[in-house]
Amino acid sequence: MYQTIGFIGTGNMGSAVARAAAESGLAQAILLANRTFTKASSLAEELPGAVLSSNEEIARTAQLIFLGVKPQMMELVLDSLGTIFRKREDRFVLVTMAAGLSCRRIQDMLDMECPVIRMMPNTPAAIGAGVVQYCGQGVTMDELDSFAALIAPAGLVDPVSEGLIDAASAVSGCGPAFAYLFMEALADGGVACGLPRDKAMAYAAQMLAGSARMVLESGKHPGALKDAVCSPGGTTIQGVRTLEERGFRAAAMDAVIAAYEKTVSLSKK
Repeated sequence: MYQTIGFIGTGNMGSAVARAAAESGLAQAILLANRTFTKASSLAEELPGAVLSSNEEIARTAQLIFLGVKPQMMELVLDSLGTIFRKREDRFVLVTMAAGLSCRRIQDMLDMECPVIRMMPNTPAAIGAGVVQYCGQGVTMDELDSFAALIAPAGLVDPVSEGLIDAASAVSGCGPAFAYLFMEALADGGVACGLPRDKAMAYAAQMLAGSARMVLESGKHPGALKDAVCSPGGTTIQGVRTLEERGFRAAAMDAVIAAYEKTVSLSKK
């Protein structure tokens, strides 16, 4: 449905989504623009059908425009493009991936009732193993469906109400950092026990990937899968006991809540 799509900002998130869109093969042209020219240039060389462009050209021509812009920079970027958007007579859809900025807030920044999709991707989307939540305002169901099909190669693409998208992002958007921290700590523990660093890291990473797959494919509760590993009087239950003593689960919950509260605070600025 979207013949020409554009990316204003090709940082980590913008690049991840652009890769998914290119893999879908559903866009005839992909326009890339970034404040740092070399980022957009290297991405354009990597993606089939992608070409270098500018913010202004994307604002004039693309039917679907991804705003890969940090929350604190969004108003400045939209101010610079507002005149172009307001002169357009054809229909276009803006896609924001900025934490804490609602669809309504994007419209208010532009002072126009343009269709807006809000998406919250995570970095594993770059390899097709990500999570992307999305919602829309002033967008038709066909437009939302076309958007979802375009970025389907990113991984799990799931519609949620806008009232839940901040909480969802605190789990899956911020979660990779928490997972990497845990992975590094596991590997450090292995090194402390005598494992070579490369082996400890490979074992920790594959273990986490396999454990996640077990949850998704078995449909069993993580607690039940944990119990299956913990033999009576065995080694694993002693490790679980230590994690509980140190407040592991409470710390993980608090990390998600802290990320959520920070996201909500961004919407009030």
